[in-house]
Amino acid sequence: MRREDESTGLTGARLSALSVVVFGGPLTVGQLAAAEQVRSPTASKLATELQALGLVTRVTSPDDRRVTEVQATPRGRWVLQAGRRRRVANLAGRLSSLGPDDLATLDRAAAILEDVLTDRE
Repeated sequence: MRREDESTGLTGARLSALSVVVFGGPLTVGQLAAAEQVRSPTASKLATELQALGLVTRVTSPDDRRVTEVQATPRGRWVLQAGRRRRVANLAGRLSSLGPDDLATLDRAAAILEDVLTDRE
């Protein structure tokens, strides 16, 4: 899967931050920092790098003109969605070689993980 991510040309940190902005944005640099579990200067640097690549833009918040938010550009959304399509296709190809018993085991494991994660929320 990492090979598919590498084909975007983005580092893992940039790809992760872009994902947060695409699926959770628009958001402030502070919110991005919290989501990525990094300090605000690191999140600001990531936002600046993504902006230089044309993947995000910074806009004034419609709710508070003193606040700047980071939001994905159409290109940023496309890069992330294309990467997701590649990862899904790669995984589907790998799963297609498994037999019914292995697929049933994976299905049960996924259900257990879903139960565990649901109980913790």
